[in-house]
Amino acid sequence: MRRRFFPLTLLDPPGVSVPRSLLYLALVVLVGVATLACNAPTPTFTPTPSPSPTLPVTPSLTPEPSDTGWIAGRQSGVAFRQVDLPTGDVIERVLIVRLDPDRVRFRVLYTPGTGKRVLEWAAVEKERSPLLVVNGGYFTPEYYATGLVVSGGEVFGTSYGDFAGMFAVLPGGRVEVRWLATRPYDPNEMLLEAVQSFPVLVKPGGVVGFPPDPQDLPARRTAVAQDVEGRVLFLIAQRGYLTLHAFSRWLAASDLGIDVALNLDGGQSSGLYLAAGEAPVVVDSLVPVPVVIVAEER
Repeated sequence: MRRRFFPLTLLDPPGVSVPRSLLYLALVVLVGVATLACNAPTPTFTPTPSPSPTLPVTPSLTPEPSDTGWIAGRQSGVAFRQVDLPTGDVIERVLIVRLDPDRVRFRVLYTPGTGKRVLEWAAVEKERSPLLVVNGGYFTPEYYATGLVVSGGEVFGTSYGDFAGMFAVLPGGRVEVRWLATRPYDPNEMLLEAVQSFPVLVKPGGVVGFPPDPQDLPARRTAVAQDVEGRVLFLIAQRGYLTLHAFSRWLAASDLGIDVALNLDGGQSSGLYLAAGEAPVVVDSLVPVPVVIVAEER
């Protein structure tokens, strides 16, 4: 313990004459007593225990069902569902959003040279009340799309070959997910919005589209699909446990009625925002992305 000492001035009490020798003697005694008191061990006090208050019991959280079933979204023509997908010793959780193109309008947003996280894209579009915002296809470290992008009728980049696929919005609002091997992109065709990516996870007719590959490692996944009734589905596997082949097999064998499915950019780019009920469902991307697909009420 660091002690601070202050100078003492020895004064006689008023009206009393005290010999200086006695005052100094008294001072020496006081200092000695104070020093002993400071060096003495501090006693340890054990407080008497008081009765512990009875705390309210916090109810346990209801575990998520392995399959929520279809839940109606904020807008007619929008539904979402979450399902568990066991893979090895772990369980992936897949969020599925199903949209009716007759009730929903799609736009592709692209900012060459810069990007935003999916939740930031949703905030930018807040005034338009987007129903859905999801990441698009692949891009370079400089935030330029590596495949064809069409945004508001403006064409960017170069089309991929027949190994890839395309999500496209045609005049009149018709939407299609196509495999470029069977329906290549035609520079003369009129597209309002489009995003290309790869690989095709489910080939037309519900056929598994991606074979086993030793370099196919688990990661977060995003995909766009079209079912046999023409509805558009966006899926995100958010825990990072799925290989492309496992995702491909599950999509083809699921009860979603998928006719064709296209893998979008995954890993850290995977992100989805869904306006659903009182609070949105958000799986934000971990990095900025320059391309997103937005769904709005017609």
